[in-house]
Amino acid sequence: MKITLDKIGRRFNQEWIFKNIDYRFLPGNKYAILGPNGSGKSTLLNLILGALSPSAGTIEYDFEKKKVDVEAIYQYMSFAAPYLDLIEEFTLQETIGFHYKFKALYEGYSAERVMELLGLAKSQDKPLKYFSSGMKQRTKLALACCTATPVLILDEPTSNLDKQGISWYHGMMENFTRERLVIIGSNQETEYSFCNHFVQITDFKK
Repeated sequence: MKITLDKIGRRFNQEWIFKNIDYRFLPGNKYAILGPNGSGKSTLLNLILGALSPSAGTIEYDFEKKKVDVEAIYQYMSFAAPYLDLIEEFTLQETIGFHYKFKALYEGYSAERVMELLGLAKSQDKPLKYFSSGMKQRTKLALACCTATPVLILDEPTSNLDKQGISWYHGMMENFTRERLVIIGSNQETEYSFCNHFVQITDFKK
């Protein structure tokens, strides 16, 4: 998947969050979108995801040399963020089953293997509303990583994770990012240490 931003800008009311972003995200590369809290990282990620529309400029998506309409782009992307809601009444087992009704599993994986990867089998029949914030974040990350999509987008991926959880996250990145386009929104180096391209959101504030 290639994603091309052409003079992208987004504003709320009359205030520009960022503008004139010209950038290309290329297949197989790892990108970190950097900036302090409140700088617009999440907004840019949601524009790339097609969840928000740009106030200026255009975004183009190309997969295997074919254009992809923004209405269909969700099929090509997996996303995890601390503010992404899960269905609190579902058990973990139900959550995994429900997610993979809509998205294909990563090659070689099954719902059982996702559960094993999470290390939360003892809680598989517990509703998510009883999960800690760290357990919920691990669940979101596992669902995104174990989905067969060419693009993986993560916003503040280690939020709510303890030291053991952060180590688990690094293992996930090693195992599930090799051939994907990966975009990480972050202001913590430990989250994007494997990235090879960096976008400073503050460069587009003028």
